Amino acid sequence: MIGHELREFVDRVMDKHAIDDQDVKLLQREILADSVMTRDVVDVLVALDRAVATKAASFANLLVALVVDFAVWESRPTGLVDRDKAHWLVASLAAGEGPTPTARRIAFEIVREADRCDEALLAFVLRSGIARPSAASAERVLLAS
Repeated sequence: MIGHELREFVDRVMDKHAIDDQDVKLLQREILADSVMTRDVVDVLVALDRAVATKAASFANLLVALVVDFAVWESRPTGLVDRDKAHWLVASLAAGEGPTPTARRIAFEIVREADRCDEALLAFVLRSGIARPSAASAERVLLAS
């Protein structure tokens, strides 16, 4: 379930078909500052990334940071992207016509950041044509899975 403030933010952004730097500051400093991140909130923000064509680069940066932090460190088990979490992430990030560049970046950064990662997310990263990690990084990710 998402809060009233986030719902109003989404409505306003969808009405103007854009997310500017001021919107990102509002989202970061006021709307999400004291809220608990949940899968529902992540899903809404990822969908917003997909739905709005004109976005400030700061939105992508914030979204990547929020989702990686939530998926890897805030949700249990920490440091581990288990099967359930991986399937949720793949479904959320790939919805619609496939992953956006930001969604691909989120997936790659989660795989890079996590101590261990389920093969479903790893396969998604590899299938999505995301910038290939170095051989050493790829080997570490594969061994950790």
